[in-house]
Amino acid sequence: MVLLRQLLGDALRHARLRQERTLREVSAAARVSLGYLSEVERGQKEASSELLSSICDALDVRLADVLREVSDSLDLAELANAPLERPMVSVREPLVVTTGLVAEPAHPHAPVVAVAPVNAELVSAPTLASPVTYAA
Repeated sequence: MVLLRQLLGDALRHARLRQERTLREVSAAARVSLGYLSEVERGQKEASSELLSSICDALDVRLADVLREVSDSLDLAELANAPLERPMVSVREPLVVTTGLVAEPAHPHAPVVAVAPVNAELVSAPTLASPVTYAA
């Protein structure tokens, strides 16, 4: 099972390391203790929305972009771990995903995507416009 706090911590750490900044620099700018920021990055603490906003401001990255990266990582992890026969419940208009070459869309305008088994080591994915459901 993939924990959201671990994926969020990974995304924040990658943003910080891309900028070649230290925990000390970011924690001072975000006005959070160095130890707490370290725990958030390691996925050991759940950060509040206010804290996430402060960390993103300190990193000069948009919270929406960080959450999008986390969403893509979570999507990959779920695709890698979920059996294809398990139905997924969508909160928005569904995107039908199948491992076959042909799939019937949920409705005439639903996009259909064919996928192969996902390697759990992948670290990035294309952005999906809609949530995923599985076709039998």
